[in-house]
Amino acid sequence: MHLQLVKERWPAQYPRRIQLYSMNTPNGIKVALALEEMHLAYEPHTVDITQGEQRDDAFRIINPNSKIPALIDPKGPDGHAISLMESCAILRYLAEKTGEFIPLDKAGKSACDQWLFFQAGHIGPMFGQFGHFYKYAQDECQDPYPLERYRTETQRLLQVLDKHLQRHDYMLGESYSIVDMAIAPWVDCLEQFYGAGKTLELDQFVRTNEWLSHCTSRAAYGRAKGVCAPH
Repeated sequence: MHLQLVKERWPAQYPRRIQLYSMNTPNGIKVALALEEMHLAYEPHTVDITQGEQRDDAFRIINPNSKIPALIDPKGPDGHAISLMESCAILRYLAEKTGEFIPLDKAGKSACDQWLFFQAGHIGPMFGQFGHFYKYAQDECQDPYPLERYRTETQRLLQVLDKHLQRHDYMLGESYSIVDMAIAPWVDCLEQFYGAGKTLELDQFVRTNEWLSHCTSRAAYGRAKGVCAPH
């Protein structure tokens, strides 16, 4: 019954497909990217966070935390519909559903989880806070401390990535995975959305830039960036 309220708020033209409720932010792009890479049939519904639609009562049914993206899979485990929140959890669910872009061995799965948690716990929050103070809050906050704190931490995290990628083609080794899908949109937005290339001295992260170029040149990445774009 609760999911019915979601469907009434965002009617589905193809109800048997996976239903994606999102916007094309880094967290939204990563899930659209997984759906595109895995060739899963899905129907996107834009939740415009600039208009506060993520706080709609219907959306809170599938994500009580009022954050995009969220997803309903009508063909979930045991054939029952399932709703999912948290972008990295969704990536892992989709990878396990299809058996694609995720290691099959236990050690590989452990490494996958470590880097997904790294993205969720560090890359997303720190890059997002940097972007907030750099792009949106300069007029509201005259104190230089917050921007400097998040700039420094963003650069430190980029150094972590760069050192790791000096030994690997992709985040988990030789193969592109859901970890790359999780991290690439966040690194991409530092220049493409925040316009902070010079401030962050992004040119110094040579290996990360090479890796990012490989990720963003994939056809699915180009398609994913346009999914759930606000009108």
